[in-house]
Amino acid sequence: MSANAYILLTLEPSKTQTAMERLRDLPGSVVQEVLGPYDAVVEIEADTQEDITAILRNRIRAIDGITNTVTCLWL
Repeated sequence: MSANAYILLTLEPSKTQTAMERLRDLPGSVVQEVLGPYDAVVEIEADTQEDITAILRNRIRAIDGITNTVTCLWL
């Protein structure tokens, strides 16, 4: 059984385009730029919740220009 999550992102305005390009390179994800309190939403699928945590910590939060994340795991 796989694990899924929505990750809501706040981005630095001057780095949005570059951050979006890097996010779109993540395997198993769908990335949308949005308007509102967040700048982007990443829908991600992985084998386990631990894998989602590792992707978030090591791949997503490491992207220059991401200032905040909120993770919503699917039930």
